[in-house]
Amino acid sequence: MSVDIIISSFVVLWSVIDPIGTIPVFIAATKNHSEQEKNHIAKVSSFVAFFILLFFMVVGEVLLRRVGVPLSAFQTSGGIILFVFAMNMIFGSSKPEEELQLIKNNNEVAIFPLAIPSIASPGAILAIVLLSESGKSTWVSQSILGLLLVLILLANYLLMRSSNRIHAKIGNSGAIVLSKVMGLLLASMAANNVLLGIKAFFKLG
Repeated sequence: MSVDIIISSFVVLWSVIDPIGTIPVFIAATKNHSEQEKNHIAKVSSFVAFFILLFFMVVGEVLLRRVGVPLSAFQTSGGIILFVFAMNMIFGSSKPEEELQLIKNNNEVAIFPLAIPSIASPGAILAIVLLSESGKSTWVSQSILGLLLVLILLANYLLMRSSNRIHAKIGNSGAIVLSKVMGLLLASMAANNVLLGIKAFFKLG
């Protein structure tokens, strides 16, 4: 796996997991909890999200093979869906705005809405399947992808632990702006996935 692919994979995963956008959701979901309970919730939600994404990283190839979908078709359709996801990040409700509406009470907030759909979002699940398929030829590439996932989720965990201090500085508006920027980056990478899928499907070049 080249350095360019590693950097691209990191940016895609960071964009769809969106650790910055998780901060307002975490603050709102844990507002009635003690500091110790907040730390526990951050830890549990990170572990749950990791195992969800790891599951899809491992079985994504098997699922595609069983249903007879070529990688090029999945890459093209996945790129389109990621592009729509990115457009929603840019023009629609941002992650903080959208997921704050999902909070009904403080029961099991580590699972919902933090682990799902805030961290292990549909976009993150799709992205991890696409990226794992792109690097499926060697154990090294899969291990690097797994390491990138761990690093991003670790950053997400640390940001949740520091959420009060960070949110006091950037506010909801700052998190929303950062989410829009990451959506723009994700849109360009999604468009590239579509073009690569079409090229592979029609065996161009």
